[in-house]
Amino acid sequence: MAALYPFNALRPVPEAAARVAAVPYDVVSTDEARRVAAANPLSFLHVSRAEITLAPDTDPYSDAVYERAAANLEALRREAPLLVEASPSLYVYRLRMGDHEQTGVAACFSLDEYDRDAIRKHEHTRPVKENDRTRHMLSLRAQTGPVFLTYRASAAVDAVAGRTLSEGTIVADVTADDGVRHTLWRVGDGDRDVLVAAFGHVPALYIADGHHRAASAARARREIGRGRAGEWDTFLAVAFPDEQMQILAYNRVVKDLSTHTPATLLEALGTQLRVSEGGAVPDGKGQVSMFLDGRWYLLSLAEAPAGASSAAGLDVARLHDQVLGPLLGIGDARTDPRIDFVGGARGTAALERMVREGEAAAAFSMHPVSVRDLMVISDGGGIMPPKSTWFEPKLRDGLLSHLI
Repeated sequence: MAALYPFNALRPVPEAAARVAAVPYDVVSTDEARRVAAANPLSFLHVSRAEITLAPDTDPYSDAVYERAAANLEALRREAPLLVEASPSLYVYRLRMGDHEQTGVAACFSLDEYDRDAIRKHEHTRPVKENDRTRHMLSLRAQTGPVFLTYRASAAVDAVAGRTLSEGTIVADVTADDGVRHTLWRVGDGDRDVLVAAFGHVPALYIADGHHRAASAARARREIGRGRAGEWDTFLAVAFPDEQMQILAYNRVVKDLSTHTPATLLEALGTQLRVSEGGAVPDGKGQVSMFLDGRWYLLSLAEAPAGASSAAGLDVARLHDQVLGPLLGIGDARTDPRIDFVGGARGTAALERMVREGEAAAAFSMHPVSVRDLMVISDGGGIMPPKSTWFEPKLRDGLLSHLI
């Protein structure tokens, strides 16, 4: 079962929601966050990336940053203003990006279930990011960025979501700069318990995006709770049905060709894989498009070895094992400075530009991982290679926060 908890959300008044809503803290650098928020004192980036309100040379992990984040949240509560929901509530959160639409449930979820892996993970966390968000939560006594969950679709959940879209109260309706529309409805009191019961029949939840936020919430609970029950026993998330999820490619670029020239790399690839001229987007699973020396090529990857794990059979893993590692000398993709990752939302034109302008020596356009792949690997306790999935559209910070 999946436990679902109504909560007294901290949220902007509807007329301020558009100015408060901000991109997730981890999709922009400090410099990008500073530029985005410069003309908007109500941007939630002043809370999630508080170093942007301090001197440019400020260490983003210094005590001053977390102290400023707490002060900025208090200022935002006064100035936006932000209100605390009068009663514990649940929300329906709809995302619209072009022709794509997905509708999820925003609520609090169980950290007990997270700790015992009833909420499934597919990614390792990095200590520096986990430490940062844990300190952020402890300083603010709030979870300010929702985790992105998915689950196998439920007709009972869909029914409540549908009624809420037609009968619920809209508390935020924001069209962001990227054109994505974010709309939040508060679930009616009569449907609140119905929705909780419906999630009780959902067999498992899966973290799609936000592993560091969830892990940090678990750590913050151990620090705050120390065996006591409270709001810190849950974490803020939005759960979307699997059939509505959209995963884009997570592409790769390498900064040099190691010992190869373009010609010798193509020759080496040809001895191991089928290589042909192709387009910028691979035709399907098992294929990768490579931009090299001004041209696109199609690489047909070899199958993973017999008995290999589901994670090892992903295209991103096979590309690393068959090309990036043995031919280009790329080591651990998490730490090797010679590789970088480009979210599919930027398109293949960004890959071409990086190679043509000398930022990269070659680019690899991937076929997206499926939600089914994610669930199968997570169900088996597996870990996906780094930067395997790029979920789009993304949630916005600041529309809902959870006080702990």
